[in-house]
Amino acid sequence: MESLDDVYMDSDDKMTKSLSLLQEQFSGIRTGKASPALVENVKVSYYRNPTRLKELASIATPEARLIVIHPYDPTSLPDIEKAILAANLGVTPMNDGRVIRVPIPELTKERRAELTKVAKTMAEDCRVAIRNVRRDANEHIKKLEKDHKISQDDRDAGLKEIQKETDLHIKKVDDIFKIKEESIMAV
Repeated sequence: MESLDDVYMDSDDKMTKSLSLLQEQFSGIRTGKASPALVENVKVSYYRNPTRLKELASIATPEARLIVIHPYDPTSLPDIEKAILAANLGVTPMNDGRVIRVPIPELTKERRAELTKVAKTMAEDCRVAIRNVRRDANEHIKKLEKDHKISQDDRDAGLKEIQKETDLHIKKVDDIFKIKEESIMAV
């Protein structure tokens, strides 16, 4: 990295990717409502190759508590059923020979508390990743100053800017977590 702008762009990009990953992980946590995101990333052994379910079947939610999986290849039904059971999602698929229906049971209070803890852990991991990006960016800025590519004033301004970006992204993580926690705890 040759300039402060490069450091800013790189760190912002990495922090944004961490946020995107968190949102993707949160989509897989069930909230009592049927959502295709719950099963679409389940790995299915399809001709001995691990393949994501969304690449093997269409996934729909015709009702609030039901996911219907319609495979493109009907011979993959047993493999899909096994993969959903093995994914340990807390749901039991029902195979009728043409489609797989996955009823979503009501969440108990204990299960909601467990899911909230899981979401909290994911959010904290994202915060740590963002802080690691900040640390790396700060090191790059200090190296630029050491190599006489920027002045001390630029270094100080750069460190402040990186901290501002970090605070902004961590606030976004907190906001996303709060929304997910409310949706998990909603009855």
